[in-house]
Amino acid sequence: MAALLQTSALTAYYGDAQALFGVDVALEAGEVVAIIGANGAGKSTFMKTVTGLVRTPREQVRFDGAAIGGLPPGEIVKRGIALVPEGRRLFPSLSVEENLRMGAFAGRPGPWTLQRLFKLFPILEQKRALPGTSLSGGQQQMVAIGRALMSNPTLLLCDELSLGLAPIVIREIYAALPAICWRWRHTKSWRPVSRWYRKGAASLPN
Repeated sequence: MAALLQTSALTAYYGDAQALFGVDVALEAGEVVAIIGANGAGKSTFMKTVTGLVRTPREQVRFDGAAIGGLPPGEIVKRGIALVPEGRRLFPSLSVEENLRMGAFAGRPGPWTLQRLFKLFPILEQKRALPGTSLSGGQQQMVAIGRALMSNPTLLLCDELSLGLAPIVIREIYAALPAICWRWRHTKSWRPVSRWYRKGAASLPN
């Protein structure tokens, strides 16, 4: 069976500076995979490249059997990939609820609704009318996760999920991850498998 996501000799550039050097990654449906490495190793660039924020040749990224490298980010979201970006990147002029609803603009059907997210993160329902950027760092991360889930993705990418958060908040966010995986497993009949890519194993640059 073909991998859900596969990169083949993936490269990425910022101007003349090369950031990724021939990265080969295969992700099966139902897997939970971590890419680990030092700062500057290319982890964020890898996710940006998969989601179209950094351009790459079309055939270097395949998702669900189709070549998607270099497609516009909005098109990639419609195909079923969502990114929780480093730094959360909430819309400062929008409320918590409005930020969450922005994730649903792709119009993909699926299990994630506003009410289901409020059950996952009850504090967001209490603060739904407040500006998204007025929340604590941990609560803003919940909004960023919720916004991504509202697109009902087949693949969820999380970049620096715990960066800058207090340990107690990290535990609260991590405690929600099994419920997210459970929801996908029971709607897509997936089998979760954990796997790790180290910097060298994923052919990320030094």
